[in-house]
Amino acid sequence: MISLLSRVYKAFDPPSAEKHDKPIRFGILGAATIAPMTIITPAVSHAEVVVQAISARDRARAEAFAKKHGISDVRDTYEEILQDANIDAVLIPLPNGLHYEWAVRAIRAGKHVLLEKPSVNNEEEAAKLFNMPELSQPNAPVLLEACHSRFHPAVHKFLSFITPGDVVHVYTDVMVPWLFINKDRIEFNYKLGGGSIMALGTYNFAMLRMIFDDEPEECLSCDPTVWADGVHDKCDYHFKSTFRFPNGGIAEATATLQGPILWKPSEARVTHKDVVVPDASLPDTQEKVKTRKVTLHGYMHAVLWHRIDVEDLFVIRNKADGQPIKKWTEKASHKAYSFQEDAGNKLADIPGEDWWMSYRYQLEEFVNRIKGRPTNYWIDGQDSVKQMRMVDMAYAKSGLGLRPTSEFS
Repeated sequence: MISLLSRVYKAFDPPSAEKHDKPIRFGILGAATIAPMTIITPAVSHAEVVVQAISARDRARAEAFAKKHGISDVRDTYEEILQDANIDAVLIPLPNGLHYEWAVRAIRAGKHVLLEKPSVNNEEEAAKLFNMPELSQPNAPVLLEACHSRFHPAVHKFLSFITPGDVVHVYTDVMVPWLFINKDRIEFNYKLGGGSIMALGTYNFAMLRMIFDDEPEECLSCDPTVWADGVHDKCDYHFKSTFRFPNGGIAEATATLQGPILWKPSEARVTHKDVVVPDASLPDTQEKVKTRKVTLHGYMHAVLWHRIDVEDLFVIRNKADGQPIKKWTEKASHKAYSFQEDAGNKLADIPGEDWWMSYRYQLEEFVNRIKGRPTNYWIDGQDSVKQMRMVDMAYAKSGLGLRPTSEFS
């Protein structure tokens, strides 16, 4: 319990790192509620990062935000931040419908961009954004979709127990209690790219794509629950979808922004097909078969708590008729708050502390890429394009239609 409390305390109030002489200076476009988690808190413990400036549509709101979080510069417009030669990188935590325009503007201004997930509103926008010619030039700006959960050690530990080609079924679930997101939030504004698939489903979909190490062939079903009035029209607050992957595996994803008050940790449950495993002790007439199930509890905010359960069902059976002779189950649970906990793993040398949030691991890699250092894990542009393709598949199947494409050029 003491280690838990210490870890959570440091996650939200990390020790301050002595800053380098020439840190990467960030500007934030918008006083969004997610910004402290995404960049402000992680920057405290990173010696090469300083959050320098903030701008919002409302100057007074930006000033209050800056005062609360110790940001020295307040700008009247987003464009002022982009034109500031002292700003190296920007965080874009704006509503999804504004991501494309401001990411394009930032890249054209030569800024590195940490772009809140989902990267944009649809695959068309993603293809244009991530294939901008400016991104293929020498010393090009770095662009990263900030799907933070993908950077945490727990997710990589979980994936190490999975054989993608043998996966036959996956179930993923993410929820937010209704108390935290009211109907007037941007998550329920269609023109701003709202909807539970955009806000939460993108986590499910990213997890499914990592588990199968492939892209879905088809969205078999997508059943949304929606509000159909005013700006909320076509905005789902709950959905359940099913996909088929190239190996024949079936994946389910469900998420809600209006869940019960009692919060339930996110979950990914993976079932493998039966596989014959070598066992020299058996006679030629028998074989040993293993069926593996792997579950990751709490992958969205793994620093708070998570657990990886691995369950292997073994059966010794006759080859001739498949009749079982003996059955038993082996179970084990694992955790990974830092990569160092997994000695011998290929990622074991990655820096980190058990109190680092997934956002902190994400920032570490973003800075590594800017500095020209090797990155241990990365989400490249084509990955983000494929991610939006899966989102589009779900919305197309749902009957709600894709989120609107920006008119900015």
